[in-house]
Amino acid sequence: MSDDEKAVKIPAQAEGPTQGATLTKDPAPGEVLLKVTGLQKHFPIKKGLLQRQVGAVHAVDGIDFEVRSGETLGVVGESGCGKSTMGRLITRLLEPTAGKVEFQGKDITHLGVGGMRPLRRDVQMIFQDPYSSLNPRHTIGTIVGAPFKLQGVEPEGGIKKEVQRLLSVVGLNPEHYNRYPHEFSGGQRQRIGIARALALNPKLVVADEPVSALDVSIQAQVVNLLDDLQQELGLTYVIIAHDLSVVRHVSDRIAVMYLGKIVELADRDLLYKSPMHPYTKALMSAVPIPDPRRKNAKSERILLKGDVPSPISPPSGCRFHTRCWKATQVCKTTEPVLVELRTGQQVACHHPENFEDQAPQDTVLLTVAKEAAELVADEVLAESAETSAAVAAEVAAEAAAEAVVTAETAEPVVTAEPIETAEATGDAETAGEAAPDASGDDAPDASGDDAPAKEK
Repeated sequence: MSDDEKAVKIPAQAEGPTQGATLTKDPAPGEVLLKVTGLQKHFPIKKGLLQRQVGAVHAVDGIDFEVRSGETLGVVGESGCGKSTMGRLITRLLEPTAGKVEFQGKDITHLGVGGMRPLRRDVQMIFQDPYSSLNPRHTIGTIVGAPFKLQGVEPEGGIKKEVQRLLSVVGLNPEHYNRYPHEFSGGQRQRIGIARALALNPKLVVADEPVSALDVSIQAQVVNLLDDLQQELGLTYVIIAHDLSVVRHVSDRIAVMYLGKIVELADRDLLYKSPMHPYTKALMSAVPIPDPRRKNAKSERILLKGDVPSPISPPSGCRFHTRCWKATQVCKTTEPVLVELRTGQQVACHHPENFEDQAPQDTVLLTVAKEAAELVADEVLAESAETSAAVAAEVAAEAAAEAVVTAETAEPVVTAEPIETAEATGDAETAGEAAPDASGDDAPDASGDDAPAKEK
């Protein structure tokens, strides 16, 4: 099958019987497709006969990021950090408490059902559980063909032919059109979910842990399928996962979430090579290293103290300060802002790893930090301190070099007059005058109208 045959092109059904229109193509690669600003979702907690609100679960508590066309943004974090809620907010399956979601420059935060219906063609979601996301009473032909009927789209050649082509694209037998979900394995069911998401040729696909419920061998097949479809159809992905190996394979950029916040957002290679946030470093240290030569791999692992705080009453300041081995008073009182400390790498931390300390004046560790440091190997702590000191020295050296360059650049302007005076001094010596007199207030006269007269 050629690439042209694999491409999913679906003409939209127009209102008139003879008119037709085609879905718009994806924006140019590199353009901002999705922009999220200050997004929040608080689930209310109600009690009593009158169901009065007594609190709220801060599932997502103010996140900002952008997704560009053609890229894959991976979102990682431990269970309960708000990853799946964020995905449902982006696709507007949940109503946000606050913040803004923009898709192709249009604010879709509070669009109603009618306003969201056309947008459903461009934004689709692949759900986590392939067993519960498919209706067991429907055939896969009905499941994959449902988006066409809901959107009023009549594909060329009919719905059945298009569904069979989609099944072929995701690696399933088109002849299984009339089978039911229970007749397929977990990996095949996930492929059915992917085919359903691709039915209307979307621009953005949000995949909520698409391989977490699958065997390792099946995971590789689904991940490779997603990668191939992105290359062929120009898709943009937001892939939510907790498997760091999978995220590293498929992502261009990675966002790390902790307790409803994005604590680090960076290019893939930068994040894995030199993570800045202590929580990110702890996550990376938990990845198994299948190398028998790395005998010290276990000692390099960072164990975090205690459990994740409750999202009902998150800690003040930095959310991670109750488990961090570098926490000081500023971490407890002031919430760090997500800022770009290095090109392509943003972090929300007062005392980042692999970079200059952002609060060097605050050096007294909290009691919880001292207790957390007991679980961290001395080699890791020493390496962290050495790296921070080295980066600080490097930053200071760069600042000094910039100051020297600035001074050298400004020097010709400052010494322009003395240079002219020196030239005048030479003319004066030729005329038989003393150098000190030529370098004084008479220097301009020596280079002025009197000089030709003396030479004459």
